[in-house]
Amino acid sequence: MKTIRIAGGGLAGLSLGIALRLRQVPVVVHEALHYPRHRVCGEFISGVKIDTLEKLGIRDFLKNASRPNQAMWWSHENCLGTFALPEAAYAVSRYHLDHQLSCHLRKLGGTIHEDSRLQPSDAEGTVWSAGRRPAQGPWIGLKAHIRNIDLRAGLEMHLGDKGYVGMVEVEEGWTNVCGIFPRKEGPTRKDRPLLVSYLDAIGLSAVAERLISAKWRENSQSAVAGFQLGMQSRLPHLVRIGDSHSIIPPFTGNGMSMALEAAELALEPLIDYAHRNTSWSETMQRMEFDSNHKFHRRLQLAGVCQHLLLAPWFRKPLEILALEQLLPFHSLFTLTRH
Repeated sequence: MKTIRIAGGGLAGLSLGIALRLRQVPVVVHEALHYPRHRVCGEFISGVKIDTLEKLGIRDFLKNASRPNQAMWWSHENCLGTFALPEAAYAVSRYHLDHQLSCHLRKLGGTIHEDSRLQPSDAEGTVWSAGRRPAQGPWIGLKAHIRNIDLRAGLEMHLGDKGYVGMVEVEEGWTNVCGIFPRKEGPTRKDRPLLVSYLDAIGLSAVAERLISAKWRENSQSAVAGFQLGMQSRLPHLVRIGDSHSIIPPFTGNGMSMALEAAELALEPLIDYAHRNTSWSETMQRMEFDSNHKFHRRLQLAGVCQHLLLAPWFRKPLEILALEQLLPFHSLFTLTRH
């Protein structure tokens, strides 16, 4: 049987590796850094089907996760509304989840090389799951774990000027605070954490003050800059899954779910290749087509929604619609997941 090599041991790469090993396919994962570590991530899994988790063999790793079932949206100090999620989400830190998945993959006989960064190549059998690609994008993502902060709902979303931040409780009483900000709105104060400075810069000073008075988890502050949202540019001769294929705007809470869905989509084509039933060229074409077909529409819709959410001219109409209870929360929730 042919070996599948996975470049990038994030959520998509590890889940795919576990699913392949459960079917006796040889797997080698190259992870550029190490486990465990914090990543910039909303740490909010919403929209993934139970069948997907079972097919990947990772359902048990979420059984003790926090299950938020309500979301509250704010525009600066104005509450836009609270709505019940159609189904409870999972909230779990990547520090915890990735470490568990990497240990499980090794127990199943998979090989993981940490501190091993692969370079793009046309080698057969390589799946590119190395996360966000460096680009001249307008965004910076920031994250930290905070304790002793009273959340007003299972998930809080705060819209500021050209940026936003989400807060959700993960394990051990920690709250994940993760936001996306325009890079040009740089911090104005050096005496505050970077995340707090960026919250001030986009007009979310009330949220910033809540964080200042809370306890911060050591080494949890993370940042990622220079990336584009939406469909990512193709890499010649490479098959991509996860963020290397596409990055949905974070406000949807669908990024981690898409990583798991992408791993599920890749499973059958890679099994056929490993059993020498199809060529690598056919496998690549099938995986690229399936990913584009599944994710293209929701990426387009999410991009349009983010543009409206952050447009200054739309903020007042947004607040009026919220006041009249005319915001289609449930419809947008469903459309950005199918």
